[in-house]
Amino acid sequence: QVQLVESGGGLVQAGGSLRLSCAASGFAFRFAVMAWYRQAPGKRRELVSSIGNEGSTYYADSVKGRFTISRDNAKNTLYLQMNSLNPEDTAEYICKRSYPGELWGQGTQVTVSS
Repeated sequence: QVQLVESGGGLVQAGGSLRLSCAASGFAFRFAVMAWYRQAPGKRRELVSSIGNEGSTYYADSVKGRFTISRDNAKNTLYLQMNSLNPEDTAEYICKRSYPGELWGQGTQVTVSS
C-alpha cells in the first residue's frame, strides 16, 4: 500500500523539542523528494522544509536554524527535528512526497504552549 504515516506530534512547552517521523511504504523512498508542510487553524498550508533524493535541503525562513530535516533511506523514513519551539509553530504537520507524483500523509498535531 502506497502511503505516508506521520508520528511524533504532541504537546510541548515553548522552548522544547519534538521529532516528527514519516514512515513511507509502497514506493521507492530513496528516489523520492520529500517535504514537511504545516497548517495552522485558519491559515494556509505552508512548506516548512524539503529534502531531495540526493540530500539537498530547503527551510522556510521561519524555521531556519531551529528545524532539521533528514531521511533514513534504509528505514524508508523522513524526520523533522524541531528545536526551540514557540507557540507560532502550533499546527498540523503533514508529510508529502513531491516527486515522483504527489502523495500526502494524514498529518500529526503539534501544539506549543506558552
